[in-house]
Amino acid sequence: MSDQVSSLEREIEQTRERLAATIDQLLHRASPKTIAKREVASVKGYFVDPAGNPRQDNILKVVGGVAVAVTFFYLVRHVAGD
Repeated sequence: MSDQVSSLEREIEQTRERLAATIDQLLHRASPKTIAKREVASVKGYFVDPAGNPRQDNILKVVGGVAVAVTFFYLVRHVAGD
């Protein structure tokens, strides 16, 4: 009987430690600072390859999109202003 109680107590303590570790991991992953670092790495990964060289094709796509948007708004304001 005593062995069963000791075994159960050990099992409960191990479960408690695993739960605490899991909660710590979840808190770390949900931390705003961690989320921001992940997002910055994701955006940087879009524009820079693993070797650190710029990905010119992706950069040109974004620059082209911005140029189209600026041109569109300029034309809309110009036409609406007349």
